[in-house]
Amino acid sequence: MDNLFSRTENLIGTDNLLKLKNARVAVFGIGGVGGYVVEALVRSGVGNIDLIDSDDVDITNINRQIIATQNTIGMSKVDAAEKRCLDINPDVKITKHKLFFDKTTADCFDFSKYDYIVDAIDTVTAKIELILKANSQSTPIISSMGTGNKLSPSMLEVADIYKTSVCPLARVMRYELKKREVKKLKVVYSKEEPIKPQTNNRENGKQIPSSSSFVPAAAGFILASEVIKDLIK
Repeated sequence: MDNLFSRTENLIGTDNLLKLKNARVAVFGIGGVGGYVVEALVRSGVGNIDLIDSDDVDITNINRQIIATQNTIGMSKVDAAEKRCLDINPDVKITKHKLFFDKTTADCFDFSKYDYIVDAIDTVTAKIELILKANSQSTPIISSMGTGNKLSPSMLEVADIYKTSVCPLARVMRYELKKREVKKLKVVYSKEEPIKPQTNNRENGKQIPSSSSFVPAAAGFILASEVIKDLIK
């Protein structure tokens, strides 16, 4: 009998589809990258998804975030993402955490309960804390590097953090993780040279990164594909 996931079941088999239904994946950061991770996970049949983000949907998110529409502006991102997930699969179990993840909120999570963690956070210190917490529980984690100031999704790659190049965020992460003796980390990163922003839009004295609709989306789908493949292998 046909169901929501018949085509996926044809591809990976009934037993693997059941693995995905029983899996619990946490996505930290529901923005341009993380929103597409969530989209792919729920459409792949992952049965339990944790959504972690402190922000609300803003009009400037519409160019790249799948949860951002005229109707969701002002909603919390976790609420908007939950609604979209349930519209796709009413049986998916969503756990929402409307907070900013860092050292002060890390104890809100039991990392041993997750089968996989996706790091789609923008802040270096928060990314490092999340990676260390995941490693402390031997929970698989995959991390997104920078997707801002990029135009070419074809230049995205999956690699260990210590084999990355070009990406400024990956360079910082390599340095910080090496200091903390983190031996490996699967990441999605771009080998495209960052493009200089064409306008002088600044916030808190810093240049606001430019963005496209397709590079963050492609990165999100690649992250999700790695999660799915690892969960069923």
